[in-house]
Amino acid sequence: MFKRVFLIVLDSLGIGSTLDADKYGDEGANTLLHTIGDNYNLDVLEKLGLTSLVGKEEEKIVSLYMRANPMSSAKDSLNGHYELMGAIPKIPYKTYKDGFPLELISKIQRAINREVIGNVSDDGIHIINELGEMHMKTGAVIVYTSCDSVLQIAAHEDIISVEELYDICEKVFNIVKSDEYNIARVIARPFTGKVGDFRRLTKRKDFTVDPPINVLDLLDRNNIPTIAIGKIGDLFNNKSIRVSIKTNDNIDTMLKVIDFAKGDFDGLLFANFNDFDSSYGHRRDRSGYLKCLEEFNYYLPILLKNLKQDDLLILTADHGCDPTFKGSDHTREMVPIIIYNTKFKNGKRLDDRNTLADVGATILDNFNIRNSLGIGNSIFNELRK
Repeated sequence: MFKRVFLIVLDSLGIGSTLDADKYGDEGANTLLHTIGDNYNLDVLEKLGLTSLVGKEEEKIVSLYMRANPMSSAKDSLNGHYELMGAIPKIPYKTYKDGFPLELISKIQRAINREVIGNVSDDGIHIINELGEMHMKTGAVIVYTSCDSVLQIAAHEDIISVEELYDICEKVFNIVKSDEYNIARVIARPFTGKVGDFRRLTKRKDFTVDPPINVLDLLDRNNIPTIAIGKIGDLFNNKSIRVSIKTNDNIDTMLKVIDFAKGDFDGLLFANFNDFDSSYGHRRDRSGYLKCLEEFNYYLPILLKNLKQDDLLILTADHGCDPTFKGSDHTREMVPIIIYNTKFKNGKRLDDRNTLADVGATILDNFNIRNSLGIGNSIFNELRK
């Protein structure tokens, strides 16, 4: 139906706890509702139906808009994006919210010939500020995790060069990707600065397992290219991705998406806007999250103006991360799905979807590719009724 599909993931923008949220201790979470409160400026997103999904009714909506429930038992970025692309791993990746087993830490120390400090679940900026000085004095690497299936390694560029840190992370990845530990990602987190003023560098590098067969693979097999913007390439280990572009922040991501909209390409543009989650959700910064949303809303009209009649825009999310909620982890929430084309004049709210994989199924349907993944139903079926 459409020559180009722009799939934009507003990382962590959940819209209300799922029916099984009690199993995760996340009853009552609602990232969008609790972030915006009653004083916000999201006029463009309102017209696209986003705020209506959390009870902030808007009269004139110009999109198809709905909620989707996650089918995967996980509530992290990797599994959220996999499910969007029609893939749910048969064996869930392991998480280590209480830190990694000591035997694994011992293996890591032997493999990299350095000591390990940290080994906790923590925010990256916090643990770097807490242990950065010790790291600089001892040369030990800082290891930490989160609610995701991830092992992160931080090091100051003056103590361990960025290239050496990458080499360390590759060695660690070869250990932890085994069935014994089943960790999906190792992330290199180089930082700089002085005690009291440490700053993470933009030279992050992810070492990621290959994803299960998914929509991107089916597109590639049918010569439909995927352009990945932001951390999409890292999440999918750049598998079945034609072009992968990293970005510095949400504004940089939006500007690159707009540049592609102004240009000419066929296929899928898949972009992740990560600041919502990493800079504000995990740090429980409600005002920062709202400002970030309003910033996205400010630039959105430029993107919409550059969409062509044969373009389709899909806005969604991968999980929740309510900045007003307890702790610092992701929250088990439904996500929005908003579908927009310049020809749409009258919006319509559709029934809740049973899986995020309906997004991927819709993309396959658009390019007339049979969905052989066994999960997901095209939302275009609603247009044909």
